[in-house]
Amino acid sequence: MVGKAIRKYWPVFVLPTFAAFLIGFVWPFIWGIYLSMCQFTSVKKATFVGFDNYVKILADPTFSHSFFLTVAFAVISSILINVLAFTVATMLTTNMKGRNVFRTIFFMPNLIGGIVLGYIWQTILNGLLSMWGQPLLALSAKNGFIGMLILLCWQQIGYMMIIYIAGLNNVSPDLTEAAAIDGATSWQTLFKVKIPMIMPSITICTFLTLTNGFKMFDQNLSLTGGEPAKATQLLALNIYETFYSRSGKQWKGIGQAKAVVFFLIVVLISLIQLRTTSKREVQA
Repeated sequence: MVGKAIRKYWPVFVLPTFAAFLIGFVWPFIWGIYLSMCQFTSVKKATFVGFDNYVKILADPTFSHSFFLTVAFAVISSILINVLAFTVATMLTTNMKGRNVFRTIFFMPNLIGGIVLGYIWQTILNGLLSMWGQPLLALSAKNGFIGMLILLCWQQIGYMMIIYIAGLNNVSPDLTEAAAIDGATSWQTLFKVKIPMIMPSITICTFLTLTNGFKMFDQNLSLTGGEPAKATQLLALNIYETFYSRSGKQWKGIGQAKAVVFFLIVVLISLIQLRTTSKREVQA
């Protein structure tokens, strides 16, 4: 009786969430695409200019630099986080003493906000590790890039570790025992049995780390602020500064156009990654 009522009145239950989705996401997104083709100081004072803003993006050297830097950062951070998180998860699924304590310790940085983490690591890297009388992060773009990698790894390894632990715990002991009986080494069992069986976890973690790497903003703002000379400015921070830190109505339109391009890039790369790793799941 209850099931029939739910099937009959399901639109009543779906409508509030669907309406919130339309109001909070779809409509602002469509309006944002329109504003990316305008010069404006406010949404009520917008002048349509077509694709001029998108053309100006191509002539902005800060955008191209931020784009390639963000791609490099997202790829490197994804590899580091996933390899280290999987390694830690493998260690903490053994019968080692205090594994629950270690799991909690590794996961705790994920509970701290990005802005706070940025200032914590800025204090550590600029304060405790200063060299030649200058803050370490300000010495070169390389130092700032490495500093952001350290921060993001420290924040996210624990979260990805939890997902990998869940995947490893779901691998049937019968499979590993059968592999051991057949004479497989621990490395062969890992690469031929465990990793294929946890491909759904790998898909999720790779998706999360890639998108988090591309979207990183608050850690970039608080740790380096794009310094020195905007050499460590990732795309999200570049869009923010274009929209809010440059005067003139043309810059808001350009900043909005950058945001649309940024969205399309993240969606495209995410879809390619999901398709690639999902194929491995089917093979597994």
